[in-house]
Amino acid sequence: MKFGVFYELQLPRPWSETSELELFNRALDQIELADRVGYDYAWSVEHHFLEEYSHCSAPEVFLGAASQRTKNIRLGHGIIQLTTNHPARVAERVSTLDLLSQGRVELGIGEGSSVTELHPFDRQFRDKRAVWEDAVKAVMPMFWKEGHEYHGEYFDFPLRNVVPKPAQKPHPPLWVACSQLETIKMAGARGMGALGFQFIDVQSARAWRHAYYNAYVHNLEKLCDYETNPNLAVVAPFMCCETDEEAEEKMDGWSFFQFALILYNKEGPFEPGTVNLWDRYQEWKRTNPGEKIPNRGLVGSPETIRQRLLEFEAAHIDQVILLNQAGKNKHEDICSSLELFGREVMPEFKEREPAHQEWKQDVLSGRIKLEEIDTDEYNIYSLQTPVSKVKQA
Repeated sequence: MKFGVFYELQLPRPWSETSELELFNRALDQIELADRVGYDYAWSVEHHFLEEYSHCSAPEVFLGAASQRTKNIRLGHGIIQLTTNHPARVAERVSTLDLLSQGRVELGIGEGSSVTELHPFDRQFRDKRAVWEDAVKAVMPMFWKEGHEYHGEYFDFPLRNVVPKPAQKPHPPLWVACSQLETIKMAGARGMGALGFQFIDVQSARAWRHAYYNAYVHNLEKLCDYETNPNLAVVAPFMCCETDEEAEEKMDGWSFFQFALILYNKEGPFEPGTVNLWDRYQEWKRTNPGEKIPNRGLVGSPETIRQRLLEFEAAHIDQVILLNQAGKNKHEDICSSLELFGREVMPEFKEREPAHQEWKQDVLSGRIKLEEIDTDEYNIYSLQTPVSKVKQA
């Protein structure tokens, strides 16, 4: 099993003049530490206009800075919004980052999830899947063709040579964001790695795994001529401390992460300066004392996290991506958590990675057949928090 770290670059109010400066530089310090400790991936999102929830609107710049402070860790776009970026600009930026990092880029691509982000770029929510597919067809040949033109429904591009070309040939590994089980099946059928959030239990994980690999093996239908990347990764809330109680206390940011995301999806867009998400989160906690956002993630002592990770390993998940830069989680707690986990938990799971790869090759070659599972009852972990009860703060 491989391990990554995940960055939304959350910044709850109140803000000072130096808040964003400190946020970005501390995140880079954390990625540099993760590289030194031996983590495999650092993932960064792309979001626009989502105050407090994510200040990561230029991930190629953030990852470019990370590329110069690290040596081995792979740098993942998790994801680039193909709906709000021109294909040629995507190819130029990704290729430049790949060259700067000496071939360490992972290319996650997605659609964007809300009208708050899509509408300012003249994209309609209802069209986002069609725009995404058109963009994939337009952008991928730009990575290897010296002359490429594309005439599609949403993008029209004359014959040009998009430069530079990436260090990885023909292009960095492809991933797609997955928020529902149907999207995981789509990722498998498109031959792209699946980036999803944590499953509820082992049975759900098996359902995801079987759906993904069966789609890849039996229903592969690429959008154009690109290299496939059969991989299944999950993002999980993470805080590793000496005791479970300490970890739970220090990971309050996960509850804010979920709360803010749901609030934007249910009530956004908001007029700038009219909503304080952190205050509304505090009010929600005060007015709903009996309700708690559940933590099914990797939050606890090294032994607690080890036992939970065994479930991921049994499900043959390729990569676990750890999210602990959330809410107002403290920089020093994030760093100590990364160090403790890297020292006491991570090594044994990385040692068994070759056995997982053997299993995976058997599945991809057909030597191991995964039975079909009725997936209707198994969906991506989602939280139905009654945030509508929260009054305006």
